[in-house]
Amino acid sequence: QVQLVESGGGFVRPGGSLRLSCAASGSILSIYNIAWYRQAPGKQREYVATIVSDGNTNYADSVKGRSTISRDNAKNTMYLQMNSLKPEDTAVYYCNADIRPIGKGIGNYWGQGTQVTVSP
Repeated sequence: QVQLVESGGGFVRPGGSLRLSCAASGSILSIYNIAWYRQAPGKQREYVATIVSDGNTNYADSVKGRSTISRDNAKNTMYLQMNSLKPEDTAVYYCNADIRPIGKGIGNYWGQGTQVTVSP
């Protein structure tokens, strides 16, 4: 069974940095598109960033220039480096990936989320 587990969240002051990780485990053949989303209290889940199989990336305007999405295919792990954090970045951050398990078709998977809190 494929699982995504995020880590690296926490409390940080404005202007600080965090590096979120998302580790995929299970019988994985391939990982394709990977994305990060976030959901602030009382708000809908919103898109943050994507990295596709060839390494191309895309970012939401709200984090562009402050965040970097990356992947380590050998470790089945994905990252979101966030710098110059603002209070409005406070949210639960989720990773999402298109994964082909061994012997199965491609499915879309979500992690359980990791809390990021930015406050003075």
